[in-house]
Amino acid sequence: MGVALPRLMTDLDIPASTAQWVTTAFMLTMAVVIPVTGFAIQRFTTRATFLAAMVLFSLGTAICALAPGFDLLITGRVVQACGTAIMLPLLMTTVMTVTPPESRGRTMGNISIVISVAPAIGPTVSGLILSVLDWRWLFALVLPIALGALALGAIRLPNLTETRRARVDVPSVILSAVAFGGLVYGLSGLGEAATTGLSTVTWASLGAGAVSLVVFVLRQVRLQRVDDALLDLRTFSSSNFAISVVVMAISMMSLFGTLILLPLYAQRVLELEALQTGLLLLPGGLLMGLLAPSVGRAYDRVGPRPLLVPGTIVVSAAGWGFTLLTATSSPWVMLACHVTLSAGLALIFTPLFTSALGSLPMRLYSHGSAMVGTVQQVAGAAGTALFVTVLTAQSATLAADGAGVVGSTAGGIHAAFLVGAGISLIAIPAAFFVRAAPTSHGAPVDESAAALTH
Repeated sequence: MGVALPRLMTDLDIPASTAQWVTTAFMLTMAVVIPVTGFAIQRFTTRATFLAAMVLFSLGTAICALAPGFDLLITGRVVQACGTAIMLPLLMTTVMTVTPPESRGRTMGNISIVISVAPAIGPTVSGLILSVLDWRWLFALVLPIALGALALGAIRLPNLTETRRARVDVPSVILSAVAFGGLVYGLSGLGEAATTGLSTVTWASLGAGAVSLVVFVLRQVRLQRVDDALLDLRTFSSSNFAISVVVMAISMMSLFGTLILLPLYAQRVLELEALQTGLLLLPGGLLMGLLAPSVGRAYDRVGPRPLLVPGTIVVSAAGWGFTLLTATSSPWVMLACHVTLSAGLALIFTPLFTSALGSLPMRLYSHGSAMVGTVQQVAGAAGTALFVTVLTAQSATLAADGAGVVGSTAGGIHAAFLVGAGISLIAIPAAFFVRAAPTSHGAPVDESAAALTH
């Protein structure tokens, strides 16, 4: 959708601040719904959960394809995001349930092909579609695929997990929505705040999110004593899970921050077209997909540490390489740095997902998957907000000193990459503490988990 924003602004006669809600609303909905999926996956059957997710996604896609104006388009995006938010934790939970521990790395590697390649080719495909068709075709062409997946699941998908009766703790749902939704919304507004000042809405959103998160955590700790938590925080009793999530959060900040900066650098500094930018970002994503199966097989043989340590080093090296980009750099330098970053991330994501969830007992798989998904959304929003805030503030400073648009933008992007490169260093020592998950399919978490139940 990022590629389509200029077209939406023209066709629907809306400003950029309004058009960006096409992506912000999707991310906000994901952040609100994902924490609830840990409960939903336990309460409802695999088949029912899958069908609900695909019906929501297909319905949202149809609404977007037929939307006559912006309001209905946003409605469709929210419905789409509800389906996506259910599907991602369901995918991880199902894989952990049906795959033997000794082959989980290979299976996660195969999944990573899709997770890596889809975002890589998305901007390129969008550019191609928009060059000949209306923006509604971005959704119209996806709809038959979604309906096909829905039909295939309805015919062939069995129930894979046992359900349990559990009540929905309504206060936890409300606290979760305010906490994660407030944080993501507030973080999304920080970039604009760098030049206009921190607005009351942004400040209130961050404050409400932070306070609600504290109350939410305290309530979950109390409810999990009787196995009634909406999001069971005993997942963090596994030190392996906790460390893996920290490394994952840092990696997501680097990924999302970089993905927001590179198109800006390519189009506003190097003055490339949108399609050219998409093509420059394509090789890195394809490389991640090509490496994923090999990384998965390697994980099954050697465990996470021999992959994570060099992976975090390569990601950090790419981050420092981005700091060398200037207003006169060749696009090939940007391409080389992005390919390097993608190679490092390919070494990181499959081991982290597998090791983190594999460290939990089977009864916590759904909660662990929901927690990982939530951290991804919040970390991605934080990374985007941090990079954009630094970019905007530094660009404004340079512009005030007399720098031109290209010079001030290049300087702001340089400052943002410096901050990102510094943060990437934190993941390197943390990677040394991630260990292989237990080989027992129902392996318990660390003994300290008992402490949270008393």
